[in-house]
Amino acid sequence: MGKWIAIALMGLLLGGCQFVGRGPDTGPPVVEDRSEPPPEQIERKIAFPEQEYAKLAKNGTASISGQLFIRTASGVVYGAGETVSVAPATRYSAEAAEVALAGGYIEPADPRAQAYTHYAKTDDQGYFEITGLPSGVFYVAGRVAQPGGDRQVIINQVSLGKGQSKKIELSR
Repeated sequence: MGKWIAIALMGLLLGGCQFVGRGPDTGPPVVEDRSEPPPEQIERKIAFPEQEYAKLAKNGTASISGQLFIRTASGVVYGAGETVSVAPATRYSAEAAEVALAGGYIEPADPRAQAYTHYAKTDDQGYFEITGLPSGVFYVAGRVAQPGGDRQVIINQVSLGKGQSKKIELSR
């Protein structure tokens, strides 16, 4: 069940936001066919706020770097080879974040939102870096496989100024 939370989070919270990363491993996450029925989706209550997004920049000079991991009873588990996404904090993305953190699955985001999300792939220790971000407030999201296979969704809210670089721990 946790794996669907992660898929839903990435595809719904930040899905609908176009790839703006650099290099071959920074595109949107690929959803795997696990031969399981898709989870029941919650209908979005907030329509895509076109005017709110029109005021946002898609690119800039800020960056976020950090490490994705969880702490378990048996130690630290790194989000190795995972996708981290950064999406502007809007009413629309906040609704998806709330649903994902509550363990639900919201219907896919409007494709117009994709132009505002940036992605990066983590290394073996869960480290990532995302550059080319505009200033603003963002949801930074990732997932980590827990012992037993379930994937834990982690979302932090980060504020960036023009040209600012921030280091974060994306962890629980």
